Formats: sequence, structure tokens, C-alpha cells
Amino acid sequence: MLLDVAFDYWSWVVIPLLIFFARLIDVSLATMRHILVGKGMKHIVPFLGFFEVLIWLLAITQVMQNLTNVVCYVAWAAGFSTGTYLGMVIEEKIALGYQMVRIITNQQSEELIEELKKQGHGVTVVPAQGAMGPVKMVFTVVKRKDVNAVIKQIREFNPQSFFSVEDIRNTSAGVFSNNGSASVIGNLFSIRKGK
Repeated sequence: MLLDVAFDYWSWVVIPLLIFFARLIDVSLATMRHILVGKGMKHIVPFLGFFEVLIWLLAITQVMQNLTNVVCYVAWAAGFSTGTYLGMVIEEKIALGYQMVRIITNQQSEELIEELKKQGHGVTVVPAQGAMGPVKMVFTVVKRKDVNAVIKQIREFNPQSFFSVEDIRNTSAGVFSNNGSASVIGNLFSIRKGK
């Protein structure tokens, strides 16, 4: 004898999927919003916050209406973790802002400096004293999307040098490469320059 029990797809499949995707979107927006606040991009942050909270309200309403459905809880948690990851991937892909690359080398750095200048990057060179003797400190501020290319050049021209990369919140005047590539929505209304 077969049990005559109808499976409620709406409660056990559709609503959890809606909750998952709502959390995926709202947490991705939250992650982007936090990153953009840190970069001083105050123009777009309120819009992201509006849609983030609106979507969150829709998702929490469904969870509260289905308190006995454990699949909704799992969908909520899975959407949160996936949304966090997706937000970081999106931010990495659009590569907003600038970073400072600091290179410390005791090797001849003229070829590296010339290559960086040839690529359109501003370069500042400062003689310094390191633990093992005289060194050169080479500073360049580059667009985040150009950092990997600069690191590749460092490894090619000065493979033994020490380098570090730091985020920069504000810039004012300077030499930056202009490779003519299209920006993502004007780099989301452009990075804040100065105060």
C-alpha cells in the first residue's frame, strides 16, 4: 500500500530556493557596500544599502512564515556564505581603486624602473639603508587591475627584491597609466580623489 502523501514543493523547494537567492544577492551587496565604504566611494553606497535591506526583509519574512521548515534555515545560511564569497569575487573582478607597490632591492633596478615608466606608471626612487647595506626603495602607485602586471615585471627584472602591496584610499595628483580599457560603470562613479 502506497502512502498518499503529497510533497509540498512550494514549502520545501521553492521557498528555500527564493531565500537562498535573496540572501546570495543581499549579502553580495553588503560585502560590496563594506568594501566601497573602505575605499571612500560614498556615492553608490546608499543605493546598495537600500536594495540590500529591501531584499533582506523579503528573505526574513519568508523564514518567519516558515519557522518549522528546517530547509529554510539551511537556505538562509547557505545564501549568506555563498553571498559573502560572491561579493568578494565581484569586487576582485572590478578591481576598484589604487594600490602602492613598494620594492626594496639591492640589485640594479634601472631596467625595472624604465619598464614601469614605459608602462605609464609613476615611479619614485629613494636611496636607503637596509639590514645588509645600501638598498633602493622604489615606490609606484598603480590601479588595482595593473598590480599583477607590475608584480610580474618585478619578478622578471628583480627576482630577489622584496616587495609589498598596500591599499590606498585617496590619491591626489600623480602619474597613472592610462591603458584605455573600459571601466566598469566608470569604476562605480570613480574613486574618491583627495578630500
